[in-house]
Amino acid sequence: MAESYKLKKRAEKVAPFKKALSLTMRAISEDQELAVIYGVDRPSVTGQKARLPDPSFISNSEEITLIRGSADMLALTHALHNESLHNKLNPTEPDAKAVFNMAEQARVAAIGASQMSGMARNLNADFAEKLQKRGIRTPNSTEDAPMDVALALLLREKIAGLKPPKKYAKNLDLWRDYFDEKAGALLDNISTHKDDQLEFAKDLYELLRAFDMGDDLGNIDQDPNQEMNDDGQDGAQESGMADAEQEAAEQTDTEQEADGDATEDSEQIMDADSDQVGDLEDAEGDDSSDSETSELDPNSPNFDPEKAPYGAFTTEFDEIIHAEEICEEFELAKLREHLDSQMQHLQGAVSRLANKLMRLLLAQQNRSWEFDLEEGLLDAAKLARVIADPLLPLSFKQEKDTDFKDTIVTLLIDNSGSMRGRPITIAAICGDILARTLERCNVKVEILGFTTRAWKGGQSRENWLNQDKPKYPGRLNDLRHIIYKRADTPYRRAKNNLGLMMREGLLKENIDGEALNWAHARLLGRPEHRRILMVISDGAPVDDSTLSANIGNYLERHLRDVIEYIETKSPIELLAIGIGHDVTRYYERAITINDAEELGGAITNQLAQLFAQDLRIKKTKRER
Repeated sequence: MAESYKLKKRAEKVAPFKKALSLTMRAISEDQELAVIYGVDRPSVTGQKARLPDPSFISNSEEITLIRGSADMLALTHALHNESLHNKLNPTEPDAKAVFNMAEQARVAAIGASQMSGMARNLNADFAEKLQKRGIRTPNSTEDAPMDVALALLLREKIAGLKPPKKYAKNLDLWRDYFDEKAGALLDNISTHKDDQLEFAKDLYELLRAFDMGDDLGNIDQDPNQEMNDDGQDGAQESGMADAEQEAAEQTDTEQEADGDATEDSEQIMDADSDQVGDLEDAEGDDSSDSETSELDPNSPNFDPEKAPYGAFTTEFDEIIHAEEICEEFELAKLREHLDSQMQHLQGAVSRLANKLMRLLLAQQNRSWEFDLEEGLLDAAKLARVIADPLLPLSFKQEKDTDFKDTIVTLLIDNSGSMRGRPITIAAICGDILARTLERCNVKVEILGFTTRAWKGGQSRENWLNQDKPKYPGRLNDLRHIIYKRADTPYRRAKNNLGLMMREGLLKENIDGEALNWAHARLLGRPEHRRILMVISDGAPVDDSTLSANIGNYLERHLRDVIEYIETKSPIELLAIGIGHDVTRYYERAITINDAEELGGAITNQLAQLFAQDLRIKKTKRER
């Protein structure tokens, strides 16, 4: 009751601020139908729906400025930016694409900043926050200063007179001479077409060509709108790709982790997991001949990276950590409050899903009785006979032992940056539903998460750089495997832990193969007869530092090897649910959902099918 009262008072306190923010966004965007939704989602605008962080937990003026900056940027984007046109014109080469995306964002922000000084302060705060999350630091050379960031700073300066934030000024200073030498005249006139997205894009194409980044650029003089009408499907696909890449860029976070290195026990477990991965690879290569040895040595001229076994450059900095070790108890309680506030409007759906799953599980616990026994429980159907003749035998019954197998379900949740927002919220809610429901049915539940300790490599990558970058080093990031709820821990004691998924900065990159192997190894050590592993992910494994130093399918190939091993040689039953991405190309038993709202029903239906199948098998055996 007290917690509910606090939430209510807090909501009342920020209600005027939310209303003012919504009205301001509609005024800037010139769209009175624009709906503003507050939650834990990443700031975004789609159609006539804008999402902003919930201001209920703001504590200082700096956070208020950041929310205002996000709102101003979204409103300007809604008013000035044509996403379909942008995706149609977006280059395919990664460096050119990054420059093109940042330049368009700079154009939109500069228009607003040049018209309103108050908005300029908000937009500067928003831009600085995005740079911080991306991990931009004070560089020593142009190699450490991304060109797209430097160009965005320069365009903001040229178009709106916005000086770079002091913290990031050196990023531009290192590139300024190069920009002036290559395209000084173009940059001086870049503001000429700032109000016309198509004409501005033409100017950007000229800039990219001046920077020797225009090899894949087509002819922009033809009418792109006509092309979009001709092949709208391709445009939609490019739009999705562009959105995903931009989201990944904006979600980069350099938050300093307060957790430190893993404990000695955790490191030993990770070493054991790594050994299991190695054993898996060794098992597949037992019949290799000595002539193939050179193909596995990176220093050999005959080295074949496609045949090299999966491995990590170092496991020294990996960690397996419990949720309560990552942040203090009071913060977990606060994050849990936030998760509960997101669940309020889903209570009806949660109850329906829980009841559906519970009915199915209880149906399997088929109780049967033996009648006409000499001792046991009195059979009510024979009560009249007992009264008539108390000495008459065979009036008792006894319940038979049930053949329902004890079961454990492990939910392995992708904690990568691309899950940020609605997907991770729904995943946390579903973990909560499973834990509560299955516990009532005497089915144990373990909830795990996987991510990395840093973006684009951590201490592992630093070691690799210090050793002069050996070729094909293997995995180059520090793993972070999180235990939200242990199988033997009651739900009431792990309830707050699930709120950790709402923590800003937790979600980074994803190395699915090793996480799957870790969760599988934990299940193998369980005593339950039936063990089910359910994976929730939104795509393929991604770790920039690992993929940049190895072959492009390095992580994906390892994931396929682990999945094949579990599906063909392990007693563990493996399920997968993909959010927005098709995971059926990896997992034999998998489904894909396009809306995170479908996740709860998908989990329930997958488990329902499993248990229903098991129930049919039992019935068939009894009939025989």
